[in-house]
Amino acid sequence: MKKRPLIIVALLVVLAIIIGGYFVMNSEKASLSVADVQGTSPKLVEPKKQLFPTVNVAPAIGWKEGEAPTPAPGLTVKAFASGLDHPRWLLPLANGDVLVAESNAPPKPDDSNGIRGWAQRKLMGRAGAGVASANRITLLRDADGDGVAESRSVLLSGLNSPFGMALANGQLYVADTDKLLRFPFVPGQTKIDVPGVKLVDLPAGRRNHHWTKNVIASEDGSKLYVTVGSNSNVAEHGMEVEKGRAAIWEVDAKTGKHRIFAYGLRNPNGMAWNPDSKMLWTVVNERDEIGSDIVPDYLTSVQFGGFYGWPWYYWGGYVDKRVPADPDDLRQYVIRPDYALGPHTASLGLTFATGAKLGPQFASGAFIGQHGSWNRRPKSGYKVVYVPFVKGRPTGKPVDVLTGFLNAEEEARGRPVAVVVDRTGGLLVADDVGNKIWRVAAR
Repeated sequence: MKKRPLIIVALLVVLAIIIGGYFVMNSEKASLSVADVQGTSPKLVEPKKQLFPTVNVAPAIGWKEGEAPTPAPGLTVKAFASGLDHPRWLLPLANGDVLVAESNAPPKPDDSNGIRGWAQRKLMGRAGAGVASANRITLLRDADGDGVAESRSVLLSGLNSPFGMALANGQLYVADTDKLLRFPFVPGQTKIDVPGVKLVDLPAGRRNHHWTKNVIASEDGSKLYVTVGSNSNVAEHGMEVEKGRAAIWEVDAKTGKHRIFAYGLRNPNGMAWNPDSKMLWTVVNERDEIGSDIVPDYLTSVQFGGFYGWPWYYWGGYVDKRVPADPDDLRQYVIRPDYALGPHTASLGLTFATGAKLGPQFASGAFIGQHGSWNRRPKSGYKVVYVPFVKGRPTGKPVDVLTGFLNAEEEARGRPVAVVVDRTGGLLVADDVGNKIWRVAAR
């Protein structure tokens, strides 16, 4: 009889913790604007100790008939393709065709167990990322050039959470979550029937926290650069599971031999070649759960052998006290990123304005797709922005290019991912919640 009151007390304590945690998760707010934490000299506040992280997810609802994002003045937008299945990444081809990776997270049982894993699954489902992966690459064709793809075909199927794609020297490279594949391909083809050749295995496994892998080719196609995100937020599972991760790999396109090109990049995604410096640039998702104001996601040039701080440091050397001490004392070697994109924006897509015909205000800089926050109050991201460049370097503040992905109730009608410039100078934006690809053009 005495056990029952003890059980009741224990349940009440657990309930109080859950309720208290929910209150904490939904009460912490930013003290800075997103703009304060953007640019070449962002404001950085002290981290907040949080037993429960701030959670502020925009529920995914999709677009109603007739709705569309809001373009910047002087621009228009319309759907290039609709009815897709979680479109994540895009590759425009020289003949005008566009490849889209329809993809979502693979099974990762070790990243989904326990109370925390259960909560993450619920959050991802609420955000529109709970659907099974289509595991295919679809080819879209706009034969009449009116800015709408009138035909589509499945180029490749049976993949494993594909993301990045690159075409070089007659080979289409596809970055699955666990390997880099190579297929013979000529623009104009609508289907690839031959099996892919595995060029190299990529870190994956049962946890595979940041599952997306992107790939870009060097100008001559001899080298491939592959992004591999971390297997955690801040190495809370130990560094053993982080081998080869939080890095950009350089892979020999013929042999698959590879080396770490740059490291300490928590979750790099979009990559592009700077047209002025010819250097590789990337956008990186920084760490979470130390408050709404930090740490800013960033855009940066990528130096060979460069160390960008994760997990021990952020923004050029600020210490993350949640992480055990850096055994190699690398603080003096941390490279400060070139440009802050705001806290928790989930900046994923990146392309330079080369070839874009959106007017002089968008002629020299970079377009960035911001998927949107879950760990900030109020929300950040959920838009496409443009970062002006002068003499090959970013400057000023980001300029909104495409907004309206959140409605008045802060529900997500869409979430931008990849951004690319098409053959005629329009900007294509993959929207994985709206299941569309938007095309932005000048009026």
